[in-house]
Amino acid sequence: MVTLATVITKLTRKGYETQFKVTPEGLFSLSSEKIFRPDEVKVTHFYRFEGESNPADNSILYAIKTNTGEMGTLVDGYGISSDHLVDEFIKQVERIDK
Repeated sequence: MVTLATVITKLTRKGYETQFKVTPEGLFSLSSEKIFRPDEVKVTHFYRFEGESNPADNSILYAIKTNTGEMGTLVDGYGISSDHLVDEFIKQVERIDK
């Protein structure tokens, strides 16, 4: 079974080094401290993880590339444990690959 930590490690090796978080202003880079709008990012891949014994452990990992070339990851819960701000931001992103 592949874990969230394992996938983050592999993505980091591929250059997805930044951690992102969604704020009311947009997608915030913890590295550059820049804020990106949905039209300034592309989700290059996403991964879902399901908790074997607890549905609250469900999470989703987004691999993101910005219009400035910054690459990183965003982690959110899904289902009952999802973050409303992340949901709304991702719904507005037009460029999503799998």
